[in-house]
Amino acid sequence: MDQTVIVFIIVGFIAQMIDGALGMAYGVSSTTFLLSIGIPPVAASASVHTAEIFVSGISGLSHLRFGNVDRKLFKRLFIPGIIGGVIGAYILTTVPGKTIKPFIGIYLFIMGLVILRKALKRIKEKRVETKLFPLGVVGGFFDAIGGGGWGPVVTSTLVARGNNARLTIGSVNLTEFFVTVAEAATFFAIIGLVKWQIIVGLITGGVLAAPLAAYVCKRLPSRALMIIIGTLIMTLSIRTIYLALL
Repeated sequence: MDQTVIVFIIVGFIAQMIDGALGMAYGVSSTTFLLSIGIPPVAASASVHTAEIFVSGISGLSHLRFGNVDRKLFKRLFIPGIIGGVIGAYILTTVPGKTIKPFIGIYLFIMGLVILRKALKRIKEKRVETKLFPLGVVGGFFDAIGGGGWGPVVTSTLVARGNNARLTIGSVNLTEFFVTVAEAATFFAIIGLVKWQIIVGLITGGVLAAPLAAYVCKRLPSRALMIIIGTLIMTLSIRTIYLALL
């Protein structure tokens, strides 16, 4: 097997372990690596989302099997997520995503702070049922523009508003499959299939990690998940801001 593909398998496995267990960062982790080795933003996002069709499908089914999915939340997120994803994918083919990345980073940093505050205080959980449509649109849009962002935007916002962390992660992961299919189809229609080595490696590593990551999510307590999520979001957002301002 080509050594380059092996590297992408490792990247896909690690990225999916993070995403499946914490509800975010598969696209962010994978895209950050691809950009660091010189892959153009459009090609990186297109490759990641093509691979993510398979990875998010396995991950979503795994979360469904382990009882991590709120079906009502899932139904209210996937249509707006698809709308935002298609719009974002189309715009990325014509406008550089780096222009809006600092604003995404600032938003996520604030969300990370809010989540940590809720995790460290005994705040009663509540079921979030409002403003889900605009949240789905924004999450899908940023996901396509930045090569990743569905989980960080949607999961962080829902958890910050008090929604159960485990059910949020599972529901967002399952919804991500449909959002990713829409984004990948848009990229394919405009620029075609690119970087097959990246796609094969990311799919293989991600599929291997998906069931294990869903099991980890089921076993970790909600408060621990919130602390990990908050810390991860803040770390990634600082890096996003730093790279965007270089």
